[in-house]
Amino acid sequence: MTRFFGTPADVHVGQQFIDRRELHDAYVHRPLQAGISGTAAEGADSIVVSGGYIDDQDNGDYILYTGHGGNDRGTRRQIADQSPTATGNAALITSMVNGFPVRVVRGAHKKSAYAPLAGYQYAGLFTVSNYLTHPGRDGFLIIQFRLDRLAEQPPLVTRGPAESDPAFATTTVSRRVRDSALSREIKAQYGHSCQVCGTAVPASGDRLYAEGAHVRPLGRPHLGSDSILNILCLCPNHHTQLDFGGMVILDDMSVAPTKTLKPFAELTWRRGHRIDAENAAYHRALWVQAVQESLETSAA
Repeated sequence: MTRFFGTPADVHVGQQFIDRRELHDAYVHRPLQAGISGTAAEGADSIVVSGGYIDDQDNGDYILYTGHGGNDRGTRRQIADQSPTATGNAALITSMVNGFPVRVVRGAHKKSAYAPLAGYQYAGLFTVSNYLTHPGRDGFLIIQFRLDRLAEQPPLVTRGPAESDPAFATTTVSRRVRDSALSREIKAQYGHSCQVCGTAVPASGDRLYAEGAHVRPLGRPHLGSDSILNILCLCPNHHTQLDFGGMVILDDMSVAPTKTLKPFAELTWRRGHRIDAENAAYHRALWVQAVQESLETSAA
């Protein structure tokens, strides 16, 4: 099965699982032993928080999660430095760079009021906000990731009220996490270079960042499709400009500011990829009309 970023269709927040095998069979967390599921190339799709690292801090709605490596299984103490290039840690960094959602599962342990009393519990989707390399309580370097629970999910009933961190929330920028397999395929096809300006945003290590942009918005009332005929590979600036109506796509597949409709660039294409002209026309009509109404109101 292709690595899946999101909540499986038949799984709900708060669902209990007896053991790792049940988690595996439900596609919630596939590894039977590792706490991080993922690779440096693909990103991390799920983690298990089970109190195995002394530096972990579970605050309910946000988690300071210690990456893997250098941990003695018997004593659960750190006996060696961790590396950001280790598979699980590199996977979480890739998810952070690309804004992929991560499924979080909590295992039973006494350190957290948010952990189940027995077995495992699905806590929902979190985003990797940032990470820090610093000495842990045992004196060795650890890779510590901050994961924040995404909004618009059912609340999780726990033994203690979840804590939020408003000071942190006001200083971070929320990013879109909707990133389908098709979107990742399109970004890879363009080498993460924007189809408008050609920019590939450098990120950690050799990673490049781009965003999969749906031309006709998904969901009601627009009902755009998650298909290659509706997805562009864009840099964050041009994705935002497209989403917020600052630019539109003309019939000849050039792009123009919505106010003037005078082209400033042409979309670049790779073999086998085009968007449907009807999707571009829908997006254009949506925003051109709004701009015209705004100008008419201002003139009056």
